[in-house]
Amino acid sequence: MARALTTGGDGKAQLAERPPLSPQPGQVLVAPQVVGLCGTDLELIDGLVDEAFVRYPLVLGHEWVGVAVSGSQGLSPGDLVAVEGIVPCWHCEQCRSGATNLCETYDEVGFTRDGAAADDVLVPAGLVHRLPPGTSVDDVVMVEPASVVYHGLSRLPSRPGLQCLVVGDGTVALLAVQLLRLWAPGRLALAGRRREQAGLARAAGADEVIGEVPKQAFDLVVEAAGTNEGVLSALGAARRGGTVLLLGLPPHGSVASVPVDDLVNGDLLVRASFGYSSSAFSRALGLIVAGQLKPRVLVTHRYSLEQHEQALGLLREEDPGEARGKVVLRISSGDGSETSRPSARA
Repeated sequence: MARALTTGGDGKAQLAERPPLSPQPGQVLVAPQVVGLCGTDLELIDGLVDEAFVRYPLVLGHEWVGVAVSGSQGLSPGDLVAVEGIVPCWHCEQCRSGATNLCETYDEVGFTRDGAAADDVLVPAGLVHRLPPGTSVDDVVMVEPASVVYHGLSRLPSRPGLQCLVVGDGTVALLAVQLLRLWAPGRLALAGRRREQAGLARAAGADEVIGEVPKQAFDLVVEAAGTNEGVLSALGAARRGGTVLLLGLPPHGSVASVPVDDLVNGDLLVRASFGYSSSAFSRALGLIVAGQLKPRVLVTHRYSLEQHEQALGLLREEDPGEARGKVVLRISSGDGSETSRPSARA
């Protein structure tokens, strides 16, 4: 029997047993090695995700890296792989234009189909990316959130010397700092609520960590907190003619009172971004493989699959009293990780 971390959206997640999976034509069977957990997993467990984007019962796990069990064209059993989570139809107008994140038939691993917090997972062969030997799994496990950030940033006007601010101090915010550092900004600040995150922010590349968000001081503001307050702070921090990127996702149904006249008078460009395209995933993965992006510095807590309750409990703590970056589950040993720092709690 195989293990799988499942939820019915009823506030509970449990480790269940199921028969091993077998690939069908066009599928690859993968043994997950490391799975990242995030706030969206908590929302999936609690049934708070828009019902258009989830299907229960569900095996969790949309941030992950694994080893191929079955082969496919150009892929052999034993290859370390990363897998795109958003499954395009490749037939609709959006997919044909390259906007696979907006496919008319929404389908995503860990949301509408079983995820990778399990001993095995089936994925479409066309979404599997073979990784070079020696690639750090603690880097690649964050390719999914890195792709989300890359996709949003890639559609914005950029130039060296920009005054940049990231609002939020979670993993997506820290990844935004890492990727913005590649733009050679003139100033790169992070505004967060938790002082314990300052070390991670600086390790990611922030020049400074601030608590109070100044008004109209930045050319580019990235909102990655996923709160209404964060959105309003981001809009207020952009100087006239500036750009605001909304990456964070407030709870479904949230409504904020936005000062529309300030947006118009400020001549602001406000851009929201959903998920990532296939192209963005490939490019973010390329940055990781090339060593230009090293998100493993953000991994702070490691647990086994059996310790999922501890891992999820840590994520639920609003103020854990320590730095909390990416929380990961080790599904199996011998994953080739280049890092060996023990979990702060496991």
